[in-house]
Amino acid sequence: MDSVQHQDHKSTKDIHDKNNSNGVVDGMIITEDLTKTATTVHDEHADGDSIEKITYKGWVAVDDQALEGKGNLVYKEYALKPWDEDDVEIKVLYCGICGTDVMALAGDEEPLQPDTICGHEIIGQVIKVGNNIENNLTVGDHVGVGWQSDCCRECHECKTENEQACLKSTVAFNSTYHRGKATNAPSKGGFAKYWRGPSNFATPIPSGLDLDIAGPLMCGGVTIYSPLERFKIGLGKKVGIVGVGGLGHMGIQFAKAMGAEVTAISRTESKKEDAIKLGADKYVATGDDLKKAFGEYTRYFDLVICAANPSNFPLADYIPILKVEGIFCFIGLIPNPVEVPIFPLIGSNAMIAGSAIGSPSVMTRMLNFAKEHNIKPWIQKYSMDDINKALISFKKGEPRYRYVLVNTDQGGEL
Repeated sequence: MDSVQHQDHKSTKDIHDKNNSNGVVDGMIITEDLTKTATTVHDEHADGDSIEKITYKGWVAVDDQALEGKGNLVYKEYALKPWDEDDVEIKVLYCGICGTDVMALAGDEEPLQPDTICGHEIIGQVIKVGNNIENNLTVGDHVGVGWQSDCCRECHECKTENEQACLKSTVAFNSTYHRGKATNAPSKGGFAKYWRGPSNFATPIPSGLDLDIAGPLMCGGVTIYSPLERFKIGLGKKVGIVGVGGLGHMGIQFAKAMGAEVTAISRTESKKEDAIKLGADKYVATGDDLKKAFGEYTRYFDLVICAANPSNFPLADYIPILKVEGIFCFIGLIPNPVEVPIFPLIGSNAMIAGSAIGSPSVMTRMLNFAKEHNIKPWIQKYSMDDINKALISFKKGEPRYRYVLVNTDQGGEL
């Protein structure tokens, strides 16, 4: 495992140049690292040309409690979705681990499909594009793929750049596609060597943004960036971030870069030093007495984002710290119902909101903002071959603050 914080890495341009020298030419896969598992066959989507057929392998969940002693992920061959002409295929360089992956593999969500491939913070290089590509991608481009893999393209949400709210969304894994040749086919994530899916959800990585830190931005990053953008956070605004963790540590950086005064809120003092390094102006350790901890913050914040996910959340203690017309926004997955006290809520015209990921257009703006303002998730890298070790460590709460898996044989760098 390699631990990285604010350290320079290979940018998209560096790795693109390297791969062009010995990797992808005119849509043909000719990299040396692929020849060990590839055979030359006729491909019906290659206009009659012979190309390298890839053996698709990934780390498969053999049961729906893969982190509970009933079987670790197994590296095996599996089937990708049927090819549609708006698809793109990428070789996976990096894939972050998100809490949703761990919850699914621990059996905390609905039962998993057979041969589930988790992973939804994917960074890769395009090796094949369809004839109806949606976002001008070409072979050799570096792209990121997050939680959402597709949408219906027909509903009001899809037509108004709110694709993340489409009721027929396809998500990264344990889901199915709803259109084209892939209708009813299961989705597959990025704990693998390759990913295939609709090009609209493969977002170009801006040149100059480090590829290894870009993975966590594809889910955790956009999840906390979206409400900051939606609620127009900027100079003079006061933002509280509840939870200095995988999402919260990126939220501190985004909010600070937008010009806000940022207060990190956590249960103990253990993450104060990190929060200050990340850009927080203030730090509140709540302990068990939130009323006392928030004594000087009455009607203080324009926006408070909850990036934590405790079993229960005492929302009543947070409403008094909101300004009149202030907003409390949940992005953390609180498993139990949250009680909302009505009188303090209406007494300050306060609002309770929720937010999840972001549309492709928001994703693009978030990545560009991260590049322009040097937003860098703090990551620790594992070889993809050590995925089981990384997942167990993640479940124990050990990341500071995101784990990134690396396919070194595909061009990723530890």
